[in-house]
Amino acid sequence: MFHRFAFLAAALGAAGLAAPAAAETTLPFALDWKFEGPAAPYFVAIDNGHFADAGLKVEISEGAGSLDAIPKVATGAYPVGFADINSLMKFLDQNPGAPVTAVMMIYDKPPFAVVGRKSLGIEGPADLPGKVLGAPPPDGAWAQFPIFAAENGLDMATITVEPVGFPVREPMLAEGKVDAVTGFSFSSTLNLKRLGVPADDISVILMADHGVALYGNAVIVNTDFAEANPELVTGFLKAIALGWKDAIADPAKAIESLIERNPAADAALETERLQMAIDDNVLTDWVKQNGLGGIDADRMAKAIEQTATVYTFTNAADAALYFDSAYLPADGSLMLD
Repeated sequence: MFHRFAFLAAALGAAGLAAPAAAETTLPFALDWKFEGPAAPYFVAIDNGHFADAGLKVEISEGAGSLDAIPKVATGAYPVGFADINSLMKFLDQNPGAPVTAVMMIYDKPPFAVVGRKSLGIEGPADLPGKVLGAPPPDGAWAQFPIFAAENGLDMATITVEPVGFPVREPMLAEGKVDAVTGFSFSSTLNLKRLGVPADDISVILMADHGVALYGNAVIVNTDFAEANPELVTGFLKAIALGWKDAIADPAKAIESLIERNPAADAALETERLQMAIDDNVLTDWVKQNGLGGIDADRMAKAIEQTATVYTFTNAADAALYFDSAYLPADGSLMLD
């Protein structure tokens, strides 16, 4: 059993959260990854005053992978974060009662992908047997690879899996030391281009296009904090929606906010990365019709079923444990198109 503790009191003491004398509530936000293009909307929400309008001073921290923010939020080190909902399912199964849940879906179509090089013989799922696949153990795409393999009739024993670190993943593929890698489509693709791999040599196999019904990354919250501060959480989610809306309207402008925090980044490359995330993962047909943040109950049920084919749940799988829509704003701010 996961042991809860007095998150709110600790956070108030450490960061001035909800301190009555403060004009704004300081809210640390743990990202899944580095300050790259898809993170720009959150900085836009700062620079365009959306968080301030909600009475929030948001401090954004980099992450080290799709799973990284889950324990940070569950332990109360961060009240809010950004993480893979499928990894959250497994975490909650292994830590029943942990005070963490997803409250806003961002990647309606997950960017989980196998990215390979055509010159190394990788163009589709059927090309993977007999090849070497580079996979960082903490990678969200690697975590879902068994489902992708099962849906495409791949025997994982026929694929040589090379555990690699995130910093060397794309360099190893660029150098031909592996034939393909698991990763987020927009991360691996643009990193390969930056390393000089020709665009027409890069094959991007999106798992969502090959039978995987899973959702992707979502905003997660510490439920103790959310229950004590529901209006702050709703205001936070509204600001995120407005940040994404601004970024969709002008991606190049949004990247200016990113570059302020990561001056070493290539603006053109990160604009392209952000646009990929918008087109492939965020602004889907479902989101255009229903707005950002929610989930479809039937699809979520199918996602849980797929997860159960490759992961044995110790406790009964329950979508209500993994996603709570109660904090989403109801004022129309979630409509992006």
